[in-house]
Amino acid sequence: MKELLLSLTLIVYSRIMFQDSPTEAEAADAPRQSPALLDFRHISVMRGDKIVLDDFSLSIDAGEHIAIIGPNGCGKSTLIKTITRECYPLARPGSSLSILGHDTWNVFELRTMLGIVSSDLMYTCTREITGLELILSGFFSSIGIQPYHHVTPEMVDKARQVLEVLEVPHLADREMTELSSGEGKRVLIGRALVHDPLALLLDEPSNSLDIHAALELRGILRKLAQAGTGILLVTHHLPDIIPEIDRVILLRNGKVFADGDKDQLLTAERLSELFGLPVELTRRDKYYHLL
Repeated sequence: MKELLLSLTLIVYSRIMFQDSPTEAEAADAPRQSPALLDFRHISVMRGDKIVLDDFSLSIDAGEHIAIIGPNGCGKSTLIKTITRECYPLARPGSSLSILGHDTWNVFELRTMLGIVSSDLMYTCTREITGLELILSGFFSSIGIQPYHHVTPEMVDKARQVLEVLEVPHLADREMTELSSGEGKRVLIGRALVHDPLALLLDEPSNSLDIHAALELRGILRKLAQAGTGILLVTHHLPDIIPEIDRVILLRNGKVFADGDKDQLLTAERLSELFGLPVELTRRDKYYHLL
């Protein structure tokens, strides 16, 4: 009798312990959580003799649409240069920086994952090359096409498709020096799109644009966001924040001041505290405006 009870006990125990355990095949088929697009943990970055990002932590998943907002001098530009590996964090215990789960990257490889559109790059690209040449140069991480570059028909087809998506096929044969700021910005976005990146990183995209060009650009960004390209927008112009962006990160003095839902953070009280002066805010057609 005792042996029977012992056997039954072992059977029940085994079922309790193992009934929910997946087999090796089930474990292999189970969905795996993708690594974050950007994962910064307790990083500090210096520019000259000043710490600009101080014990800074931030995680952004692939496919997210995010706006990073802050006053001048809050660390936005340094954050961008840290993402693009132009600036590097100080080596400190507990500090880490990874992109898609990797802490080291070939910069040319990185550009195929994260398309960069910045004012500095716009200035560099404004030279006597055509719009099509600039977009093609995205395949080679260069500015324009050089004699040693091998441009394939497939690359040309892709570049022309990008121009169509951006609604500027007529700019293919025009030189960058002839384009308006709005036209040049779209071609620069095209250069970033040739690799179908997971996300676009845009630094103050509406700078130097007139009202019409800014509205057109926001329409293009909405189109890209709706098609699945992540939008990572760095700005201090609230109207740049397209409706598809639902997460906002506020930066102040090199730190994350607040991080969360757009509708909860874009308030007059929060923004007054962020910018250090009283502001009034209005929302119209899903866009925010300071008064």
